[in-house]
Amino acid sequence: MADGVNRILGDTPGRTIVKLLVVCLIVGFVLAFFGFTPDNIVGEVRYWFLDLWYNGFRALGKVGNYLVLGAIIVIPIFIILRLMSYRR
Repeated sequence: MADGVNRILGDTPGRTIVKLLVVCLIVGFVLAFFGFTPDNIVGEVRYWFLDLWYNGFRALGKVGNYLVLGAIIVIPIFIILRLMSYRR
């Protein structure tokens, strides 16, 4: 079983944890240097998902507007053409 865990992690669990801690410390230092905070990052990710959610529904609303706008022209023309071909 230890061989399976080592294969998944790429090394022993202890060494993998130490490597991850070192990389997290370095990345955290770089992000702090540029002024990022955990709240800032989580807030931006949350804002991105909310913006995607609202803009997605706004786009669907515009598709509905385009559909109605086109139907105002297409449906009467379709009815007129059908009536004209029905008389033949």
